[in-house]
Amino acid sequence: TDRINTIVSDKQPHLQYLTIDAAIAHCTKGIGIWEWASTDFGVEPDVVIACAGDIPTQEALAAVAILHDAFPDLKIRFINVVDLLALQQPSEYPDGLTDRDFDSLFTTNKIIFNFHGYPWLIHRLTYRRTNHHNLHVRGYKEKGNINTPLELAMNNQIDQFSIAIDAIDSPGERLRQRVPKLQVAGAHPKEQLKNRQIECRQYAYTHGTDLPEVVNWRWKKLEQTDRDI
Repeated sequence: TDRINTIVSDKQPHLQYLTIDAAIAHCTKGIGIWEWASTDFGVEPDVVIACAGDIPTQEALAAVAILHDAFPDLKIRFINVVDLLALQQPSEYPDGLTDRDFDSLFTTNKIIFNFHGYPWLIHRLTYRRTNHHNLHVRGYKEKGNINTPLELAMNNQIDQFSIAIDAIDSPGERLRQRVPKLQVAGAHPKEQLKNRQIECRQYAYTHGTDLPEVVNWRWKKLEQTDRDI
């Protein structure tokens, strides 16, 4: 009642991450933490990786897996968003998060948001939030032509390697380092991630498809959880 629900979908098969009951609960809330993809139980996370959209979600999950393998002690909070308007304040949208809930969920300085649309949309929806200036959004930059799916993701920097590098890198001089302990310790993994990007591009250029291990990637449960997809 008094709402317009827009659903955009394609005809390609996609990974399913939630049971039907979990999906109902998640869609009812519109936004939430996926505990089985998080490692920050009971403590403040080192970094928050959020996402919206099918491919950005898959790439963000793959980035979490990469970071977990490279830094097993890193505390990661994974958030998925299905109702973008929930990012707004209640004064603008009835189901929007309060400022208290928004800061509790996303923290105030550690957010990387992987998005299927233009990055500025997320910034517009959150511009009144306390931590807006610390919200780092990756999204569509109108880059790409006839590319493989991973090439297209890399061109727009929404791929798993770019997201993992973002978690390692400093967000800029005016902002606090997201994960200070990775500024030096992350140098070797960051180089490996850049090499992987080059490897994936070369394979796509030669074969016209993405690497099989990328195409066939599946989420595997983290050591800290007892759930799997």
